[in-house]
Amino acid sequence: MWIFYAIRLPPCRWPVHLLAGSVAGLAEHCLMFPFDSVKTRLQSLCPCPETSCPTAMHSLMSMVKREGLLRSLKGVNAVVLGTIPAHAFYYTVYENSKAYLLNNPRVSNSMSYAISGALATVIHDAVMNPAEVVKQRMQMIFSPYGNSLECIRCIYIREGLRAFYRSYITQLTLNVPYQCTHFMIYEYMQNLLNPHHDYNPSSILFRRIAGGIAAAITTPLDCVKTVLNTQQTPASIPHIDCSHKASLQHITKGWLTELNHLLPSRYRWIFRGLQARIIFQVPSTALSWSAYELCKYMLSM
Repeated sequence: MWIFYAIRLPPCRWPVHLLAGSVAGLAEHCLMFPFDSVKTRLQSLCPCPETSCPTAMHSLMSMVKREGLLRSLKGVNAVVLGTIPAHAFYYTVYENSKAYLLNNPRVSNSMSYAISGALATVIHDAVMNPAEVVKQRMQMIFSPYGNSLECIRCIYIREGLRAFYRSYITQLTLNVPYQCTHFMIYEYMQNLLNPHHDYNPSSILFRRIAGGIAAAITTPLDCVKTVLNTQQTPASIPHIDCSHKASLQHITKGWLTELNHLLPSRYRWIFRGLQARIIFQVPSTALSWSAYELCKYMLSM
């Protein structure tokens, strides 16, 4: 039987938030990365064998059996490079804006958490979106890219710089409600069950519940983001114009064509990857906050 003791956290400065946030980002994205690969394949418009598997675990096993274990980790280096600065800014902005808003009597606590989460998300996604594009292109079945640098170079040459931010607005539309929902649920449960906000490893339950509910609610938007990130002009076909304008026209036309085919089962499509997303988000959210609070506690001693 495990017994956890609550420890009062001392006040933290912004360098602590930066370093602890970087560690939290690595814990969140890297440890559960194979399930993120499964989610990307299920949500994309490109047909893949994983869509016929009954569960996310079966999909992962199918991918590993067919392509090898390392294939499920393809693109993780892009995530590492993006998540370190993105999460460092994310937690720093959240903690500082939350502290400022909570001292304002005209703003309720719930609104303080939601606004702080939204501000942190805008900064985080501005840094993370290019890495997300590269990661999802690498995760696709039959991905032609050997490594992340090759993927970055090819995207830039064929589609231009804007390709890295094509899904930024959709990403914000997805992540702002996700993070607002997550923080409001998490902080509410913290105030209810851990009012002093002590360092208590058993509070991992709060993070799991908040992450799972928020992930389920925002799955349809996550599907749209994946489609925008993974659609591209097939440069291997010589007669296709790979200019940025032609590329966008091809992407839009292909997306609408595929969506028309999916309309009879659109409700099923927009929740594709729901199980894989929840399996990824629940433990990764718990790992992220646990790593963040542990590092914050250790660095503040």
